[in-house]
Amino acid sequence: MSAQNMKAPHYFVPGPSGWPLFAGVSLLVMMIGASAWVNGESWAPFVNIVGLLGFLVVLYKWFGQAIGESESGLYSKQIDLSFRWSMSWFIFSEVMFFAAFFGALFYARSVSMPWLADLDHKVLWPDFTAHWGNLGPANLVEPFRTMGPFPIPTINTALLLTSGVTLTLSHHALRAGHRTQTSVWLFLTILLGATFMCFQAFEYTEAYQEFNLKLTSGIYGSTFFLLTGFHGFHVTIGAIMLSVVLYRHLKGHFTPDSHFAFEGAAWYWHFVDVVWLGLYVVVYWL
Repeated sequence: MSAQNMKAPHYFVPGPSGWPLFAGVSLLVMMIGASAWVNGESWAPFVNIVGLLGFLVVLYKWFGQAIGESESGLYSKQIDLSFRWSMSWFIFSEVMFFAAFFGALFYARSVSMPWLADLDHKVLWPDFTAHWGNLGPANLVEPFRTMGPFPIPTINTALLLTSGVTLTLSHHALRAGHRTQTSVWLFLTILLGATFMCFQAFEYTEAYQEFNLKLTSGIYGSTFFLLTGFHGFHVTIGAIMLSVVLYRHLKGHFTPDSHFAFEGAAWYWHFVDVVWLGLYVVVYWL
């Protein structure tokens, strides 16, 4: 939301909209395609892409409608407060999302693995050892190498930490009314996020080709790719959000006192940074 109109209604109630229905259908199609894709169905990539494109169209149209309402002066401070609570609850749901994956990793490493290696199970799997990155109790997993913190994960950590600084500098510049500085720092933040994704793509290529580490590489491969992959997905979403914010800033939509779209995207980006720090320590170091 940019400029708040003092004559705006206390609480703006939008008219009936089909975007929530279209969003749900698009997500359903996308998830059907994704679940079939990982199971090797030939038609799945096409269905997944159709669902993704449909969802992107919904986001473009739906958020465009909200931006138009904001720029028309229909949003008051009450709406601003509603947006802030909505973004807070959304980020909380994302916290719970990653907490589930971190919990699965903890259970696999600290509960299941020692249990499978104890004295009672030596009769079934005498060669199984409780080291993280093993080939499973029955050695059914192809041999692979585990991922360490150097060099790419450490470089990516520096990139994300730096992006948090540049984003904060951009926010301070916006609040001070320095439009050029806001744009420069925000662009650097997006560039750092894109560089992070390029390094992660290189890391995945190395994992597959050099380390033979795949999604099917036992519980280690599953948790590694799910945690890092979903985090990379969130970095991509965050970079897209910041790109839209940069475009809107260049269009003159924000003022030093009213720029929630910027703040909401910044909250999300800082959340992604914090998740990576936990992931960097737990996945790559421990």
